[in-house]
Amino acid sequence: MSRASTPGLAGSAKALLLRDLRLLWRRRGDALQPALFALLVVVLFALALGGESDVLASVAPAVLWVAVLLAGLLALDTLFRGDAEDGSLEQWMLAPVPLGWLVGVRTFMHWATTALPLLLATPFLAELMQLPRAQLPILLASLALGTPLLSLLGAVVAALTVGMRRSGILVALLALPLYVPVLVFGAGSVAASSQGLDPSGALLLLGAGLVMAIVLAPLAAAAAIRIALN
Repeated sequence: MSRASTPGLAGSAKALLLRDLRLLWRRRGDALQPALFALLVVVLFALALGGESDVLASVAPAVLWVAVLLAGLLALDTLFRGDAEDGSLEQWMLAPVPLGWLVGVRTFMHWATTALPLLLATPFLAELMQLPRAQLPILLASLALGTPLLSLLGAVVAALTVGMRRSGILVALLALPLYVPVLVFGAGSVAASSQGLDPSGALLLLGAGLVMAIVLAPLAAAAAIRIALN
């Protein structure tokens, strides 16, 4: 039975990813907004704090984490909004694959198009903020663990508000309390490393949260979508 169900899961994931990539290519300008917004936040912080390397280095982890968090939050309201408006979510519910699987694929696509480009640009942004190069691996590790967790938590919030109109502010208000612990542990791991402490505790907590979110968040988002559409 597992062999019969695997092609269906793989095929549905491939079809959804290709559809999202085509839509993303048609809206290339909108797709660049989160990355440009994060770059703007980092540049404004760097200009506001002056050119002193010690000051910039002390706040660099927090600034980079806040920029990535806000960039993901900017695109969170559109995670399921377009599918709800064109009726695709109803087709998801009728598909022969679990709704949670499709939600997980869409969440992965959201992470790949919003957080992954920022993750690749982190070395450049870290140089802009005068972050010591010894702390860069810890920052990259915290972002690699924390950004998927942010996307999974955001998917649950977006699913809860998918049936509402103009829910952008509500999405932010619901998501920010969930994002704060991720921000604290993510930026705190780099701060601990800069003080000569062991950052593995915060990274392990981020990893544990990511594993739990991978298992539970798509199911919770799927249940929220069913409630919103019924």
